[in-house]
Amino acid sequence: MSSILESHLQTHMGEKPYKCTECGKSFNRSSILKDHQLTHTGEKPFMCSECGKTFNRSSNLKNHQRTHSGVKPFRCSECGKDFGRSSTLKCHQRTHTGENPYTCSECGKTFNQLSNLKTHQRSHTGEKPYSCSDCTKSFNQLWYLKIHQRSHTGDNPYICRECGDTFNRASALKIHKRTHTGEKPYACSKCGKSFSISSTLKYHQQACARKKRHICSECEKSFNRLSHLKIHLRTHSGEKTYFCSECEISFNRSSTLKIHQRTHTGEKQHSCSECGACFNHSSTLKTHQQTHKVNISHRSSI
Repeated sequence: MSSILESHLQTHMGEKPYKCTECGKSFNRSSILKDHQLTHTGEKPFMCSECGKTFNRSSNLKNHQRTHSGVKPFRCSECGKDFGRSSTLKCHQRTHTGENPYTCSECGKTFNQLSNLKTHQRSHTGEKPYSCSDCTKSFNQLWYLKIHQRSHTGDNPYICRECGDTFNRASALKIHKRTHTGEKPYACSKCGKSFSISSTLKYHQQACARKKRHICSECEKSFNRLSHLKIHLRTHSGEKTYFCSECEISFNRSSTLKIHQRTHTGEKQHSCSECGACFNHSSTLKTHQQTHKVNISHRSSI
């Protein structure tokens, strides 16, 4: 029996006779064990002739070389998209099947890639392994660190073809483009108002949730504050809890009582900037100011 056939049969039997002396992990092929042992020694004997990058496995080098050649031999049967690695194709296929085999033991959230699970778990542990050498700020993803480093280098590789503005993130450029197209893809389910940025929608929805949540059981009029509803309810009950100490007239609002009391004190705190006339009601002042506007338009027509 050939050694290749023997190795293959071990995959069916689950036999793994080749054990790593460093960590105790077992393998069904001696060649795989040799590749694995390189992870302990740090040796990377396989070098890319294009860019000089080194790898501890020849298979990893072959996969890497496809990034230079552009060869993508693995095609998705569902959508026809091509990939340079079979492992990447497998991960992609889960977007069609909906399979999420990797589960977070902390919160139960599931993921279709092990790398995504590991990144997510840092949100529980607080681990931020990627540190900026310029300002010592740290991040839980390498991609976030790369984006951050552009704030030090001033590198803005994403350019708007409409106006020439540059951005350090592709996502920032996408948001900016909406100022040209007028696109507002984020709509509020409560009122239908739409926004170009998801964060703006979130702030709006919070305002919508607070807005007019106190409803009058008599007429269904709504208010954004409970105190305003209580005042409104007095219009139905006829309750007038605020009494004038001078004439004992009662009112359902403290603000209305204050205005009334000016008739006794003679206080007129609303002054006309045109002629200096004073009034005890802001509404009376506004009416008075219209007379100035009418006189000006009359004089200009003569």
